[in-house]
Amino acid sequence: MILHKGERLFLQGESGPLFHLRSGLLKILRVHPDGSQILVNIIVPDEIIPHHSLITPNPYFGTAIALVTCEVDVLPAASWYQELEQQPDRYRSIALQLQDKLRMMQQRIDQLTAIAPADKLRKLEAWFDHYISPEALTDVLTQDEIGQFIGLRRETINRLLRAKKEG
Repeated sequence: MILHKGERLFLQGESGPLFHLRSGLLKILRVHPDGSQILVNIIVPDEIIPHHSLITPNPYFGTAIALVTCEVDVLPAASWYQELEQQPDRYRSIALQLQDKLRMMQQRIDQLTAIAPADKLRKLEAWFDHYISPEALTDVLTQDEIGQFIGLRRETINRLLRAKKEG
């Protein structure tokens, strides 16, 4: 299946299949009861999502939206879980996928724990270059999303990006 920028793959709270991202980037937004949204994750090629449902089913934690054009395989839940039961060696593969995602998230936590706003942005840019290159951070995420991702206000991101461009 092809998703174009801005198209939704699934909605928070729904249940359904798993998905393999062949190419592109997805963002996962968490929607709060007041309607506000926060960017909680970016999904990169070769990930199978939702991560929290790789072994047992659970409703979608957030809403998945294409950041760029994406190619996605739909993995029907019933056959996914049936294959796991029939081929227990697949659990190792899933454990390795989750390990890779955990390491990626540990780097994200490192971004959030930086004290100086400029350091947070620098660490996010390095993370982005490592996992998402060749796409540029500001071509994929809005300043508001960048701020959400590293715990800063959009105005601060704007000021840091302007200073970087001028410097």
